[in-house]
Amino acid sequence: MNILFEYVANILAKNTQLEKQQILSMLEVPAQDKGDIALPCFKLAKEMRLAPNIIAENIAKDITDENLQKVEAVAGFVNFFFKPEFLAETLLLNAKITQEEISTNSGMLGKTVLIEHTSINPNASPHIGRARNSLIADSLVRVFKFLGWNTDVHYFVNDVGKQIAMLVYATQKMQSFTFADLLQIYIDINEEAKTNPQIEQEVFVLLNKFENGDKDTIASFNKLVDVCIKGQTEIFNRLNITWDKFDYESKYIHENITNKILEELKKSPKLFEDENGRYVLDQRGEPIGIEEPMLVITRQDKTSLYALRDICYSLDKARSGADRNILVLGEDQKVYFQQIAAAMRLLGAEPAEVVHYSFVLLPDGKMSTRKGTVVLLEDFMSEVVQKANEAIMEKRGIVDQEIAKVVGYGALKYSILKSSPEKNVLFDWATALNFNGDSSLYAQYNYARIQSILSKTDLDYSTPNLTLLTTPEEIALIKQLANFETMVYNVYEKLNPSLITNYVFSLTTKFSQFYSTQNILNIEDKQLQSARLYLISKTAEAIKNSLNLLGIDVLNQL
Repeated sequence: MNILFEYVANILAKNTQLEKQQILSMLEVPAQDKGDIALPCFKLAKEMRLAPNIIAENIAKDITDENLQKVEAVAGFVNFFFKPEFLAETLLLNAKITQEEISTNSGMLGKTVLIEHTSINPNASPHIGRARNSLIADSLVRVFKFLGWNTDVHYFVNDVGKQIAMLVYATQKMQSFTFADLLQIYIDINEEAKTNPQIEQEVFVLLNKFENGDKDTIASFNKLVDVCIKGQTEIFNRLNITWDKFDYESKYIHENITNKILEELKKSPKLFEDENGRYVLDQRGEPIGIEEPMLVITRQDKTSLYALRDICYSLDKARSGADRNILVLGEDQKVYFQQIAAAMRLLGAEPAEVVHYSFVLLPDGKMSTRKGTVVLLEDFMSEVVQKANEAIMEKRGIVDQEIAKVVGYGALKYSILKSSPEKNVLFDWATALNFNGDSSLYAQYNYARIQSILSKTDLDYSTPNLTLLTTPEEIALIKQLANFETMVYNVYEKLNPSLITNYVFSLTTKFSQFYSTQNILNIEDKQLQSARLYLISKTAEAIKNSLNLLGIDVLNQL
């Protein structure tokens, strides 16, 4: 739609005293049936000392252009209506839908973005709630790549702490264990520790040995963490989610980095030693959402706590040289992140841009690893594939496991990503696997429908006469295609993948309306048929690229 903004701005710059850049900053897309482009005149009222409706009427009466159907002033707006044949040709020929078309002109080629996400404690299989972190971040990675960025995707491995030490204690006498065993082992040892205080004492002994460099203890920790990370990443790999680098928390202890950063912090009067001998950062006066923000960064014996190690890691990311540094983090970590960000600024570093996300809710509510009441991502993936098979069987009368995976994993991703990150997700099976609603399946089905149509014709539609596309349904679909580039930039600027799902649902809805009213294959006018085939081929391309930005595959048959 940017080309229409330019067109209108040039007209207004010739016919008024307004500057083109001022006009461009004011133009907007109006509500349906109120024109193609609108100029609100309210900001001009003070400058011109006239009422907005008078300004609009004065501007509208002097505008003429061969490609305009009409210009009207309504309630302080100047509404521009273009001739449909001009809209069709201009918007379709200039619509940017492919990665090459958009990245070439993005001005971002070669820039690097560092994105850290997921960072689950390596003590068990991930649950569906944590998957939202990974899905949001993976979509953002895809959007940045689409715009021409180099991406550097990191996973912070929390391989230090009581939770890991508990598992090391529980497994140290086992000859072997698998990733699948670990959740139950973790639940069992936590239950046992409630009645046996000796367990917790021995766990802290293990933790102390690990932090102080005992080689055998480090080997035990590393063995357990390796099993966990391999198990977790294998599950995510099935969803085509990968990382470029795994950063280990223990590095900051064993390479003495925590002590170096602690010495830097000691130069600030904000660091003090409390009555228990711990080092604490006084963060009063910082933009933190609690009344008395104090960040404890060491134990009584001056060994580091997680917060200090996280500060070290955050500094590494900030100093990596990346053009942007992004972190995806649960909303329950908002205050903690603000505290780490304040510590970063104290050390002269810029904190990461953070995307906070809310919970994934099922009928049973939130999920908790420690209580053993989780819905594991792996189990959820199996169930969604099974239900996808049932939906496909009902529609097509066949069972296909590979198609079911594409449909099922797509349903999982789309259903979680279609909610803006700050909102809770309430996963609903009926909506997720609906052939006729706001779902990935609806988009996949319409993509397959277009492929079926295109496979049934030998007509060359590579150089169509687009001025023949003049029906309201055709123009609505064309306008949505023209908005693809704007959608990508909006996701980039707002770091919000739900804008992609909004776009693709609107696109597929407009295609369905077009398909139900306009004949494509059974018409005698081959020029019109060629134009419509071109239109739907571009629609299929936009559906495919939108879904790919969500990490969802398409199918040629469904």
